[in-house]
Amino acid sequence: MLRTVEIRDMLIIDRLELAFQPGLNVLTGETGAGKSILLDSLGFVLGWRGRAELVRQGAEQGEVTAVFDLTTDHPAHSILAEAGLPDEGSELILRRINTRDGRKTAWVNDRRASGEVLRQLSETLLELHGQHDDRGLLNARGHQKLLDEYGGFASGPLAKTRKAWRILRDADNALSVAKRV
Repeated sequence: MLRTVEIRDMLIIDRLELAFQPGLNVLTGETGAGKSILLDSLGFVLGWRGRAELVRQGAEQGEVTAVFDLTTDHPAHSILAEAGLPDEGSELILRRINTRDGRKTAWVNDRRASGEVLRQLSETLLELHGQHDDRGLLNARGHQKLLDEYGGFASGPLAKTRKAWRILRDADNALSVAKRV
């Protein structure tokens, strides 16, 4: 769950800290109220493309920090392990800086990380919806994930099946190579 977002020197924001509560959190407001700036900043810290223009005029760099609470079985733990990044247990801290000249630097739990790792983590951390998001229901790639989660297969059984499939595929490849020799 997203707990806090801190934004410094991004677009028109000098400094802003938002705290979120468990459950559904909704950002609403009139046109021009700044919702897009908040979403752009949140997307930036999650590894979305950042542009030098995001840095507030007069500042050398913009910075966004997001703190997430993780459950013990959250998929972010395996991404952290695969990337060799520290796992702080129930808390995940993402921080990303964008300089005026367009250079970007990211940290995950105070360790430097790539934008690719941020993007992998973002897929497990947050779900953003806008007014045209119903179109996502037409994407067949998401259907299997929904069914696996609904059936309780997303964690244990699915991981075991994937591992068994890799072992079978590797054995089949080894057999093919052995037959050629």
